[in-house]
Amino acid sequence: MMNLTSKEIRLKARPNGMPKDSDFEVATTEARQPGEGEVLVRNIWMSVDPYMRGRMMDRESYVPPFQIGSPLEGGAIGQVVASKSDKLKVGTYVNHMLGWREFATAPAAGFTPVDPALGPIEAFLGVLGMPGMTAWAGLFKVANLKDGETVFVSAASGAVGSVVCQLAKAHGCYVVGSAGSDEKCKWLTEVAGIDKAINYKTCGDLTKAVKDAFPKGIDVYFENVGGKHLEAAIESMRPNGRAALCGMIEQYNDTEPRPGPTNLIQIVGKSLRLQGFIVSNYFQHLGEFFAEMGPLIKAGKMHWEETVEDGIENAPKAFLNLFNGANFGKMLVKIGPDKAV
Repeated sequence: MMNLTSKEIRLKARPNGMPKDSDFEVATTEARQPGEGEVLVRNIWMSVDPYMRGRMMDRESYVPPFQIGSPLEGGAIGQVVASKSDKLKVGTYVNHMLGWREFATAPAAGFTPVDPALGPIEAFLGVLGMPGMTAWAGLFKVANLKDGETVFVSAASGAVGSVVCQLAKAHGCYVVGSAGSDEKCKWLTEVAGIDKAINYKTCGDLTKAVKDAFPKGIDVYFENVGGKHLEAAIESMRPNGRAALCGMIEQYNDTEPRPGPTNLIQIVGKSLRLQGFIVSNYFQHLGEFFAEMGPLIKAGKMHWEETVEDGIENAPKAFLNLFNGANFGKMLVKIGPDKAV
C-alpha cells in the first residue's frame, strides 16, 4: 500500500480540574503497515467517555494512565484496509480500543468484528457497545433487577442511562430518571417511555423531588452522577434496595475532596447494597447482552440519541462537552467515510 498519514490526538499536559484545549495536541504521523498477524484499520467513528478523565491522572487504577506525548485510547469502529492475518479480511468492520487516531495498526486479536446487519456501525460504540453493556450488566448482574421493581436512574438521557431506563421499562418496572434540561426530560418520557423525569437543575430540592416521584420508595438505583443524586437516592431507597454504581461524573474534575452524602447511616438501617462495578468484569456475558438487545432494537423498543462532532481535530472538544451537558445521548466523533475500502 502507499504510505498513509494519520492524525492523532495526544495528551500534552495532565489536566488540573476541568480539562482544557491546551491539554491536548494534534500530531501527524505515518500509519504503520501491518506485520505478520497484524491488521491496519482506518477508523470511521470514535467514542469519548467520562471514564477517560481518570486515565489523564498519573495514578494507579483499573487501567493504566495515558502518557504525556502519546496518543490517547478509547473505543472506535473502523474497517480493515490491510491485513496480514487470516483472522480478519480486508473490508471487515471492527470494534477496538485504539481510537483518537485516524489509522491503527495492531495484532488482529485486538480487534472484534462487528455485524452491520445488527444496526448502524456507530451503535457498537453506544447501545450495542460498552455503554449498552454497562447498562445491562449494572441492572441485571450487579443490581439483580427483578420485573416490576421501582428504578431511579441519574444522568438518564446519557449513553448509559438511556439504555438503563429502557431495559427497566422492558421488564415492567416503574422508572424515573434525572436529566439536566427540559428537552432531555421530554425525550425520556415521550421517546424512552419512562414514567417520570426530573430536571435536577430546576427542581429545587432534589431529595424532595425524588421522594415525591417514588411514593413507594426505590428498589434499584443506577448511579452515574454521585453527590446530591446519591444522597437523594439513599433517602428514598426501600429496605434491601440495591444500587449499581457505574460512575460519578459530578466529581471527576474535583481538585479537592468534597463532603460525602450526609445520610450514609441509612445504608445500615435499610440493609442496602451499594456496589461499584467495571463493565470489563462482565464481558463473558456479551452473548446474553446481545440476546436481549437485538430483539428490542428490531421491535423498535430501544431508542437512542447521538451527538456527533466531525473530524479527529474536534475529539478534544467532544470530550470536554461531556462535562458541561452539551451532549444528548452518546457523544461520538466521525473520523472518516462510512466505507473505508
